Amino acid sequence: MAREASALVLLDDDFQSIARAVQHGRRIDDNLRKAMAFVLAVHVPIAGLSILPLLMGWPLIFSPVHIAFLELIIDPVCSVVFEAEPAESNVMRRPPRKPGTPLFSRGLLLGSVAQGLLVWALVALFYGTLLSQGVLEAQARSGGFVALVACNVGLILGNRSLTANPLAAMLRPNRALWGMLTATTAMLAVMLTWAPARELFRFAALPTPTLWMAVGLGALVWLILEAGKGLRARLSGS
Repeated sequence: MAREASALVLLDDDFQSIARAVQHGRRIDDNLRKAMAFVLAVHVPIAGLSILPLLMGWPLIFSPVHIAFLELIIDPVCSVVFEAEPAESNVMRRPPRKPGTPLFSRGLLLGSVAQGLLVWALVALFYGTLLSQGVLEAQARSGGFVALVACNVGLILGNRSLTANPLAAMLRPNRALWGMLTATTAMLAVMLTWAPARELFRFAALPTPTLWMAVGLGALVWLILEAGKGLRARLSGS
């Protein structure tokens, strides 16, 4: 009767089990929020970059094969990478969350949309600049796609931690993350260097400066997200 009526049952006499259960629950809650924020943010630029060329009269960036490749990155990130994230260092120093607090809050929604708009604006500007400079359509598509993938990686790294300490977040172990990044880099290399894959994706080999500029956009996204977390931390502390 006591087991059925109780909200919590201790299976041993070690009260540290309660603390470990709370820590585990908070880690799961954090990781769910991170995954949901990433899912919403990453689809904003995909939708925007699918529509923008139609409005601007530009060559299309995406075809079904590009969308399929992006989903191969998005799904493992949500289901494996964020799930494997360890607990934040301050997870047990936070006050308890109110039971009625929604999992997907307004702040999380607005923040995710803002992240997605940031990526959309950067990649669209980069793609439009390549076209305005007379770059071949296939090369511009390659540059825009690599920039989008790099920015998605920036979103992943920026959403790994809810705190404003990027060094601590980067040093936290997550084998699933680094495995996913390695596989993504290898697949991109094949798509850009192997002729049959280039033909399938309608890509062309990129000049080295253009390739590094595309990759640099991902680093820029990560830096902006970390700067935003630092600004929020200072404002909340004041």
